[in-house]
Amino acid sequence: MGIAAQSNPSLRWRLSWQLSLVIVVVVGAVILGLCVWAATIMSPNIAMEETVGSAIAESAVRDSRGNLALQETPRLRALKEQNSALWCVVATTDGTSVSFGAIPPAYAELVNFVHLFDDADIRGSSATNEVATIDSAETAVGTVRILFGGVADKGSPVLALLARAYPIYASLLAVALPAIFIAVPRIVGRALGRISDVAEKAARIEPRQHGTRLPVDGIPKEVAPLVTAFNGALERLENEARKRQRFLIDAAHELRTPIAIMQTRIDGMPDGQERSRLLDDVARLADTAEQLLDFERNDQVTDVDGSVDLVEIAQTVVAEIAPVAIAAGYQISFQSDVERLERAGNAPALARAITNLIRNAVDHCGGKGEIAVSVLSDGAVAVSDQGPGIPAEHQELIFEPFYRVTPKSQGTGLGLSLVKQVVTNHGGRVLVQSGEQGTTITIRL
Repeated sequence: MGIAAQSNPSLRWRLSWQLSLVIVVVVGAVILGLCVWAATIMSPNIAMEETVGSAIAESAVRDSRGNLALQETPRLRALKEQNSALWCVVATTDGTSVSFGAIPPAYAELVNFVHLFDDADIRGSSATNEVATIDSAETAVGTVRILFGGVADKGSPVLALLARAYPIYASLLAVALPAIFIAVPRIVGRALGRISDVAEKAARIEPRQHGTRLPVDGIPKEVAPLVTAFNGALERLENEARKRQRFLIDAAHELRTPIAIMQTRIDGMPDGQERSRLLDDVARLADTAEQLLDFERNDQVTDVDGSVDLVEIAQTVVAEIAPVAIAAGYQISFQSDVERLERAGNAPALARAITNLIRNAVDHCGGKGEIAVSVLSDGAVAVSDQGPGIPAEHQELIFEPFYRVTPKSQGTGLGLSLVKQVVTNHGGRVLVQSGEQGTTITIRL
């Protein structure tokens, strides 16, 4: 799941930036649409208002007699050169004025009244097609009114309106984008919260935990088919697993009868090396069949909540298997840190697990050394031997069914797998410590 989280983008953040982009585009489209609409009803001179106003504000001065005058600044000179039809009347609020350019006759009579207007859009006269605009500007000589025209075809009114409207859409985006990045992840997170719960339950499903299904309640309808399909896949897999389990159990049961018949017939043979070899082979076959039965039957063990005494279980197992270990050439010992150690579990299953640990030591330690069984106060049972040890690259694999460190060894390859299965069913762990001085396998509940 960690790798998937790194390689797959977050749905929350993907929706956040995509919705933010949509908001930006929508706001931009609305602002642009409003500016286009406003350009159709406002004065065509609006694109030049800022340029003319700033040039006049820079050049307006008082001459030596105190009269209003326009100083020929570089900006004003450039403005006149670039707009040959430009005309302009600049008036102070007390009525004095100055002008340049050819004022259309239709607007000549307005010159004496320009100081009375703060803002005006003048057009639609039958006497002229000229569009005129009155605007205000702050200059070194105070507030002036500017009547100008002759530049209706200059500049872009839409761009001018966009430049003027930026405080509106900039502030809107400044408020909207953080709100989106805060609100959208929380909204999406709540919507996907149930999916996260289902994903956690799916991650906890064990292969041998039959009957578990993912809940569909509360799942968005777009995701519900995926959960339903997953549940269907689980059901089909469980059906196939039950068929396999039933087949293996039946096969192991059926093997018991021919094995018993073979053993009876071999027992009737004359003593000799061939008879001993056949008896060993049949014993291995019988042991494999029994461990296969134990392996499959353990899948069906669901009662792991009973109270068991680990000291009593381990002591009984050691007492029962001691003759086998001693006959194979080993010393066997048992010790416990406590007199009783109660845990929740299934006594027969735990007894099989400890038995298999001891049998594994008997089969793989060369018939020499000591096998020590210990019960620790922290809820662990350890089986130690003095064998050759298990290579580090094999220590994780020895719990796989039918895996053998030495392919030609006498073990069936099921013993440690059964141990791992039993301990897992009890919610515990199996730990391996191995070196040149031997191996210790600990089951901790």
